[in-house]
Amino acid sequence: MLDITLDLVGSSRLEWLPDDYENSWTLREAVSRKGIGLHSGIETEVTLLPSLKEGFYVSWKESSQPPVKLNPSLVVHSPLCTTLELGTKKLSTVEHLLAALIGCGLTHAHILVNGNEIPLLDGSSIEWVEAIEQAGINRLNISQKTEFEIKEPLVIYQGLSMISAIPSDKFRLIGIIDFPYSVIGKQMLSLELTPQNFVEEIAPARTFGFKDQIDHLISQGLIKGGNLNNSLVCDENSWLNPPLRFENEPVRHKLLDLIGDLALIGLPKAQVLVYRGSHALHTQFAKAVKQVCSLK
Repeated sequence: MLDITLDLVGSSRLEWLPDDYENSWTLREAVSRKGIGLHSGIETEVTLLPSLKEGFYVSWKESSQPPVKLNPSLVVHSPLCTTLELGTKKLSTVEHLLAALIGCGLTHAHILVNGNEIPLLDGSSIEWVEAIEQAGINRLNISQKTEFEIKEPLVIYQGLSMISAIPSDKFRLIGIIDFPYSVIGKQMLSLELTPQNFVEEIAPARTFGFKDQIDHLISQGLIKGGNLNNSLVCDENSWLNPPLRFENEPVRHKLLDLIGDLALIGLPKAQVLVYRGSHALHTQFAKAVKQVCSLK
């Protein structure tokens, strides 16, 4: 791991984080961030607020509609990001923010937005982590929180991709990717997720893309806000904007995306292996976990 990780967090001391995911936490105070959306290219602002309601809720600054609790059934088809349909509105690219919230141990939060896409910031979750650290977190005096505990093996296939879960006393992750670009190739990462491991090992990993796909994506009205400051880009043999924050930054970012998508239900007690993951596969898995798991 590069030293840049701790510099991005703003401190080499992470005592503000919970030790694990066993308790309920919310923000101490409100905190806001502005930035450009990856696909829309439009600047939006997000304010994170404390909440006493379990789960993550979204509302819009210009709307009188009550906040909506997020869950996998709200996900609609969207290329290259997770998009939620919330009543008459849609909200795109939510995964990096949600990964930061749940990865840092938060279980209760209200997300107030004024646009249709969450800002990309630097392409990872680390600036959202910094926002959470700035706001501070409080442990809630709640005797029990909803948990999903895997009792039997669960496997989901989608084409050549798959994701599986087996019983475990902790949330453990194994991520495997396999790209035809030699600069990425096959990568694997295995770790037990804790709030500190998330901040140090996963949150700084940036989204990535491929030079030979850029023109096509632009023609589809996508990546209007993408640039070499918020996305890693490679050709067949090299990165256009090195250095990487980790030698295997792509597989770490894929696990970041999975964590963000699982935030729609919460982190299950399971060992999860994902091969060639995608937002659609993650969502299908989250729905399956919610359906088959026993609630504690």
